[in-house]
Amino acid sequence: MKRSALEITKSQELIYELRIEQVMTKEVITVTSSTLMSELKEILRLNRISGTPVLQDGQLVGIISIEDLIRALEAGEINVTVGEKMTRDVETVFDDESVVQVVTKFAQHGFGRLPVVNREGQLVGVITQGDVVRGLLRQLEVEYHEEEIHHYRASHIFEDIESDQTGLLLRYRVRPKDFVRGGEASSKLKRALERLGAKPQIVRRAGIATYEAETNLIIHATDGGEIIAEIRPERIKVSAIDNGPGIEDVERAMQPGFSTAPDWIREMGFGAGMGLNNIEVCADDMNLESKAGKGTRLEMIFILH
Repeated sequence: MKRSALEITKSQELIYELRIEQVMTKEVITVTSSTLMSELKEILRLNRISGTPVLQDGQLVGIISIEDLIRALEAGEINVTVGEKMTRDVETVFDDESVVQVVTKFAQHGFGRLPVVNREGQLVGVITQGDVVRGLLRQLEVEYHEEEIHHYRASHIFEDIESDQTGLLLRYRVRPKDFVRGGEASSKLKRALERLGAKPQIVRRAGIATYEAETNLIIHATDGGEIIAEIRPERIKVSAIDNGPGIEDVERAMQPGFSTAPDWIREMGFGAGMGLNNIEVCADDMNLESKAGKGTRLEMIFILH
């Protein structure tokens, strides 16, 4: 017997939905590698911040934290430069990525802040755990008012239509390795379900599961794939389909943490091997069929009543 689908909170849904640029701090206090630690102490104190990116000739070369400052003070190294104490191997996130990417990096590495860059590698902001929380709270207020407006049930859209089998079919094309547009299909489906008046909990579960399926298509599908949503009065069926390369061992692929994503994908914050598990707990039912070299078909069912 399949376990009950996971109850998704609004904040969990928004972590997938919001982009980093929507919650990050855009006005960034920076220092240079030649800034003295004594000067850094005053900069952090006056601006009430716990760390800052380090720039040299306009380029991001490191990050310095209040923890680095404390260690320098304890060692009596107040007049050394930031460049001598900063972290040079800097983890960054892209401004157009989902907030879930930065939350994942915070959890994996224990970071308190991360520099945000655009696709050209230019520093455009900084994001902290506090920025994420404040961004979620702001959006929760907006979404609450929107949900109050769209309070009718999804089945109402079908009540005046007479047919033996009534349904609505939505299709979304997903391009391979297109991380810039990653999440567009799931966002469009989520908005469609909201406008049809589906219950918020179902919209959240369907949105997260579709996001995970869409991400898998972007990462693994040779030619991309397609998300197809079939909406009926009693249920929603979302299918993610591609023509290759397929999954060699489906049972192993379902194991938490198993991933065949290359290192460069993992470095971007994707391919952690949890996507299929997240889908399984979000959907009321899930079916995965795949053959190596033939392609993959993933079906997710969400019951509306």
